[in-house]
Amino acid sequence: MPAEKPQAFPSVWTRPRAGREQPALSREQIVAEALRLLDEEGIDALSMRKLGGRLGAGATSLYRHVANKDELIELAVDEIYGEIEVPASPDPANWRADTAHCAHSLRATILRHPWLASVLGELGMSYLGPNWMRVSEAMLNLLTTARFPADEADRALSTLVAYVTGMATSEAAWLNVLARSGQDEQTAVERLWPAAEEAAQDYPLLREGYAEQRGTDPRAAREEGFRYGLDRVLDGLETRLR
Repeated sequence: MPAEKPQAFPSVWTRPRAGREQPALSREQIVAEALRLLDEEGIDALSMRKLGGRLGAGATSLYRHVANKDELIELAVDEIYGEIEVPASPDPANWRADTAHCAHSLRATILRHPWLASVLGELGMSYLGPNWMRVSEAMLNLLTTARFPADEADRALSTLVAYVTGMATSEAAWLNVLARSGQDEQTAVERLWPAAEEAAQDYPLLREGYAEQRGTDPRAAREEGFRYGLDRVLDGLETRLR
């Protein structure tokens, strides 16, 4: 008997798509409704049964298009990646500003969908989705146009994405906490300050830093912190072009 073909990693991007769509329900409709559910109620609310109910279809009819919930999340995440803005015709003289724009766009995209914080680290095949492939190609084109060697452009992109997703997923996790508490960010932070200051009593550097931050706009502080780190990443990349 011929040897069985090795199985690919389980992912919606590693198996053939069904050849014939059901006229009443398409994969695109399923993903769009899944995104609405995720944005409205969060990752814990997503189930094939609940999604089928919102679409007016049984859960079994969804399996024609997606094999399981994990595949559905992969499709939803790649749909979100389609929101990221990348320059179509980059100017090498403006590579730093263009790269910063892409980084801010990626962060803003994650923060618009804070449930992403709980799944990004688990999506091993997410980089095979068409929208992420498009974004990656455009970013590599931006960096190679700026005269980064191809192999270094790839590492530079990985470094940039790791910084942005690391910062943004931490922020998104915080926004999820706020959503569950029903409090606005300013109110929540003000209520946390006494506990934070008490915890820092024996740590003078932390105590001094907390004192400086007291009374600042927490959203503005998050923005400033992100920009600072991004500028340092770009500073490092700029030295490579010299």
